[in-house]
Amino acid sequence: MTSVAMTIAGSDSGGGAGIQADLKTFQELGAFGTSAITAVTSQNTLGVHDVYALEVNNVVSQIKAVLDDFKVGAIKTGMLFSAEIIHGVAKTLKSYDLPMLVIDPVMIAKGGASLLLNEAVHSMKNELLPLATIITPNIPEAEVLTGLTIRSDSDVENAANRLITMGAKAVVLKGGHRDTKDYAEDLFLSAKGERFIMRSERIDTKDTHGTGCTFSAAIAARLAQGFTASDAVIDAKYFIQAAIANGLQLGTGHGPTNHWAYRKLSEKARKEVMIIE
Repeated sequence: MTSVAMTIAGSDSGGGAGIQADLKTFQELGAFGTSAITAVTSQNTLGVHDVYALEVNNVVSQIKAVLDDFKVGAIKTGMLFSAEIIHGVAKTLKSYDLPMLVIDPVMIAKGGASLLLNEAVHSMKNELLPLATIITPNIPEAEVLTGLTIRSDSDVENAANRLITMGAKAVVLKGGHRDTKDYAEDLFLSAKGERFIMRSERIDTKDTHGTGCTFSAAIAARLAQGFTASDAVIDAKYFIQAAIANGLQLGTGHGPTNHWAYRKLSEKARKEVMIIE
């Protein structure tokens, strides 16, 4: 049976992030991709130049159209932009037999543009986060969601635990923003007590646009295919590591990652990530 995944996110005209990156990732991993667009951005490797949010009823109608017809195994959310959209998404998802939900709490674009209004953070924390099978914040996003300052290893643990107490069933707290010279570490923690760290070598590249979107989409694809949460996260880490390490050198700013790299280099990619339990 063909696995179906869904993305609820914004559109990226440059193709490196958002809906475009999610659908490419689903396709590469063998899941059929469906979507609901929350906003249209005018965007390229140099940054976000304009954002046009869709009406809430249009976002909701897209979600209902998919869920009324397809057996969706997993959903991921990306750019949701406003409190109204978050409320509409959460209310709609709760009205269905909710598939597994991956939340990428998109807040700020690579170029610094805000992709989540300040008043939407409350809705993210109180309405959507408690529905999460897995939430995948980076350090700045985790600081906003938890109210904690994250600098040390113990800070990372505390923030992950705080997100669990806020309702997420599992957390991947991504460590790319931490000041570690040669490697980055992502912490996986579940409400059931499963814990491990994924360590990978830092790659000297500017082709990092859409990494968070791609990583969370890969998790959703694997969950839709029946992977456990931990196995889905690990395979998604392999996928994004290959995508970053084999950039496409497109554009003059932060270029997109290479979504087909894992298909070609899967064995090599697996060797470049260390799982520490």
